[in-house]
Amino acid sequence: MSHDHAQGAGAPAGITGAWEQLTEGVWKQNPVFVMMLGMCPALAVTVSAINALSMGVATTFVLVASCALVSLLRRLVPKEVRIATYIVIIATFVTVVDYTIQAVSLKLYEALGAFIQLIVVNCIILGRAEAHASKNPPLPAMLNALGMGAGFTLGLFALGAVREILGAGTLFGVALFGAQFQPWVVMVLPPGGFFVLGSWLLFFAWWEKRKRRLAATGATPASAATGA
Repeated sequence: MSHDHAQGAGAPAGITGAWEQLTEGVWKQNPVFVMMLGMCPALAVTVSAINALSMGVATTFVLVASCALVSLLRRLVPKEVRIATYIVIIATFVTVVDYTIQAVSLKLYEALGAFIQLIVVNCIILGRAEAHASKNPPLPAMLNALGMGAGFTLGLFALGAVREILGAGTLFGVALFGAQFQPWVVMVLPPGGFFVLGSWLLFFAWWEKRKRRLAATGATPASAATGA
């Protein structure tokens, strides 16, 4: 990345630049469906929508808070110890999240298990701290982190919602299909996570291919869907 480009990323022009910083991680660089990062919690804790959202929100908090602090300290931390410093900062906020979830809901804490502590080594957080927050002022760093966290949460929810609906016939614990529904037990087992992830990746690959094909013919997805 060139110096000029880095400066441009660090000083976005007005609302447009801020919006790009915020939305980059939601779609173009979605951590789950594009960059394929954080796969361990994405596959392990997404047996229900509430677990997925809780892990996503917890990770987003740690991501935003750690990137903000890394950005504030970016000129004070020696390059030789920057990675160790980032890990200590991340671990501090993970500890806050760990005790908060334990105090709020023991049931949720037990469901998420060790994956709360493993947020420390989530490559999304360390990657954002090294690649973006350490090179940019606090506001762009926080916006970028918030977008990445939102994208990660969205990805987890997409997995968790499908697995809960098919595996239990519920969404957020609310029954959707009645007593006659036969749950797909595989969806709440580890293979179910791979099945749902693969299905979402297949859908997004098809969607991008369709967009490129329509762009080549001058049509839009909306007009193609309506037959215009």
